[in-house]
Amino acid sequence: MGWGNIYKRRLKVFTVALVIYLDYKTVERRVKWVKRAKKSAIWEKTHERNAKRVLNLIIELKGLWVKLGQYLSTRADVLPEAYISLLKQLQDSLPPRPLEEVCRTIQRELGKPMDDLFSDFVNQPIATASIAQVHRATLKDGREVVVKVQHYDIKEIILEDLKNAKAIVDWIAWAEPQYDFSPMIDEWCREAPKELDFNQEAENTRTVAKNLCCNGLDDNTDHGNRVNVLIPEVILSSEKVLILEYMDGIRLNDSESLEAYGVDKQKIVEEITRAYAHQIYLDGFFNGDPHPGNFLVSKEPPHRPILLDFGLTKSISSAMKRALAKMFLACAEGNHVALLSSFEEMGLKLRLDMPEQVMDVATVFFRNSTPPQEAQETMKNLAEQREKNLKFLQEKMNLDKKQIKNFNPVDAFPGDAVIFMRVLNLLRGLSSTLNTRIVYLDIMKPFAESTLRESMGSGPEMSKQWIFNTPVHSDVEAKLRQHLIELGDKILGIQVCAYKDGKVVIDTAAGVLGKYDPRPVQPDSLFPVFSVTKGITAGMVHWLVDKGKLKLEENIANIWPDFGTNKKELIKVHHVLNHTSGLHNAMADLQMANALLMCDWDESLRHIANSVPQTEPGSQQIYHYLSFGWLCGGIIEHASGKKFQQVLEEAIIHPLNIEGELYIGIPPGVESRLATLTLDTVELEKLAEISSNPELPVSLRQGNLAEMATGLPIIFNTLNVRRAIIPAANGHCSARALARYYAALAIGGVIPPLHSLHSEPPLGSHVHIPKLPSLKTKKKKNGKQMTSNGNSNTDHSSRITTNNKGYSLIDDNANEIAITKTSKMFINPKIHDSFMGLGDYENLVLPGGKFGLGFRRFQSATGKLTTFGHSGVGGSTGFCDIEHDFAIAVTVNKMSMGGVTRSIIQLVCSELNVPLPDEFSSFGEKGPDMQLNLNVS
Repeated sequence: MGWGNIYKRRLKVFTVALVIYLDYKTVERRVKWVKRAKKSAIWEKTHERNAKRVLNLIIELKGLWVKLGQYLSTRADVLPEAYISLLKQLQDSLPPRPLEEVCRTIQRELGKPMDDLFSDFVNQPIATASIAQVHRATLKDGREVVVKVQHYDIKEIILEDLKNAKAIVDWIAWAEPQYDFSPMIDEWCREAPKELDFNQEAENTRTVAKNLCCNGLDDNTDHGNRVNVLIPEVILSSEKVLILEYMDGIRLNDSESLEAYGVDKQKIVEEITRAYAHQIYLDGFFNGDPHPGNFLVSKEPPHRPILLDFGLTKSISSAMKRALAKMFLACAEGNHVALLSSFEEMGLKLRLDMPEQVMDVATVFFRNSTPPQEAQETMKNLAEQREKNLKFLQEKMNLDKKQIKNFNPVDAFPGDAVIFMRVLNLLRGLSSTLNTRIVYLDIMKPFAESTLRESMGSGPEMSKQWIFNTPVHSDVEAKLRQHLIELGDKILGIQVCAYKDGKVVIDTAAGVLGKYDPRPVQPDSLFPVFSVTKGITAGMVHWLVDKGKLKLEENIANIWPDFGTNKKELIKVHHVLNHTSGLHNAMADLQMANALLMCDWDESLRHIANSVPQTEPGSQQIYHYLSFGWLCGGIIEHASGKKFQQVLEEAIIHPLNIEGELYIGIPPGVESRLATLTLDTVELEKLAEISSNPELPVSLRQGNLAEMATGLPIIFNTLNVRRAIIPAANGHCSARALARYYAALAIGGVIPPLHSLHSEPPLGSHVHIPKLPSLKTKKKKNGKQMTSNGNSNTDHSSRITTNNKGYSLIDDNANEIAITKTSKMFINPKIHDSFMGLGDYENLVLPGGKFGLGFRRFQSATGKLTTFGHSGVGGSTGFCDIEHDFAIAVTVNKMSMGGVTRSIIQLVCSELNVPLPDEFSSFGEKGPDMQLNLNVS
């Protein structure tokens, strides 16, 4: 194709594009002054004349533009009928190339005369498409075949058309910035040339046939996910000629024949959809061009889809396959956290935080298909949703109408997702063309779930990577890791971190982030820890007392005037910390009526301020399972004059250098590190045995405890709850951040040496409040090259050193890191007594109670009160022993009755010669949360 033809071709393309654009713009202005009754007729005529312009141009130019026309012809769900009726003829009925050209290509490619190859060759093609045409033939051995022959000079034409298409897309993005399809055309430019190599298509065909078990051989595939389709066998191939087994079938656009043969179109489209779900989610290798011309239906019953043309076939990585499956399930379940996490995993970056709008847009791709007659209503609804989202963006970004047109909320779009979305759109168009209704969420869900289940492996005994690859800090940690493997499927994901004598002796992460999230738990993963949060919130109150901002004996109404109503005037700060304020059931009735009320911080504080105590302050110690957080939160904000989150950062996060690994209310941008809660269903039945325990809050005893436990993961996995400030229940942290907190408390608030260098990424290396991609500056990882799992290529070879403390550290120097200055969180020399309600503070706690001032007091077999901390429902815990300078944290995402956590604490305490707290023994007294965590026996 000479330069003259290239420029003529380019000129025709841009001329028609400009004419169509100006035509629609003119009509758009004209109909504003026309009566409603006439608008429809005007638009219909406009669509008809522009559809003819498009068709005529495509037929004249052929090449890539035929592909575009084929794609548009399948979008009956979104395009006007005029385009569909005209463009659908492009699916397989283009004018054929001369027979002489076809024969020359076959003989040149296969190196033999036609008579030596075929006993019969049908001159008239059965189909002519953009790249090739197909003829029926009979081989010398009698086999009936089809011969696909590439058009002469089509390669040069396709490459030129791609340049023109790219230029048009760039021009549209300039003229109408809200319609920027650059990522899509870029991906198409990368993938389309692959269709020109028929050897590659032959290999693709064999691969897909094998994956879908079309060769009739059985494999170990889940039979529930088997698909019933046919794919022709490859006989012979070259770069420009492909010979396939002939299959007698009915074209999908031949409605009369489909009806005559009694074909159930609904079942056919459902099976095609299942075949694509299998290719995408299970195989990671799928045909990217499912337009109606690439399918037949077998004439012999049972009628089965015949899949054709695997030229444009996309291969995706296991990580992308998992991310796409996770995105699908997130949309199916309305899980905003999983959706944002899947975006992060696949490399899709957004410029602003808009979870609700992102869910709306993502769900559009998996919406049910609709018949053509409903397309107009569908487009109207999508347009309204788009306008709504644009308005949200405009308000959030404070942009005017012109600016919002130029604003693209997507910072980076992964190329792999482009073909995936194209396939979904083509499948939806196929369904609409055949007038069927497909529920994609139901059909594709089993395949997406299988992908994630498969990625989980077979548990710790089968997976070498089940324990995250970090070096062992001590002989105790080596024994712990073996113990975790022995616990097997009782664990889904877990972190354990322990300090002894100011040094890290354990920092282990194992398992996966969630039931449908097979990514490994890492040291910096964030776990929801429920009431473990209370110990952190209590520390904030003590920090304010230590700073002189507050007194434990002070009436709360003195610092929080709105609180001093409804007989609460005499409630003091220490009553709240000791769970003796009488407000243990505050807001319980409202929570039952509206569980999401707890996500509204200001409204929750207002309700707490108006609540009425049920018992006299100081008279009874009854666990404040949720109200504790808002009571302490109101005290913290009114005493400090600062926001709760600000005090948390000043008091705990920054002094301990645990940025990015401890939150009460997560910020946007950390979703990809979140562990997802699930429930150990085997132990669920045991909850019925303890639901009548008199020490449980009345609201818990009155309800169905098993039902409430089942609902906890669902509620606390939601984005709204994770982002809310619920200081009694929704802390998110890593075990190493929590252990460091208690290691500091164990020595009176002295900041421990920096966390072990063996832990990677380093503790405190995350930005605490992540910035959006458009505002982010890239930082080097301290000059270290990072590996794919986040570890640097550091030599982990270590030496074991034995001390006189009864345990061995590996590379003891890793903990001896210089600190520029020694600092303390507290200056009160009796801060331990303050935490536990002992000595001078004994009169502030109820005698014989399990709680000190904000912390659960643990007794050991010796009867001494030297240990304090807090556990959470489901199994996570954190505590310290001040006499033995010991601190430990355990975080889990498989909520159970605590057997895993108890066995871990028992092992570690035994190995380190630390007295076992009664909360973790089989027979000692348990705190309220651990009553739900420990086995009843």
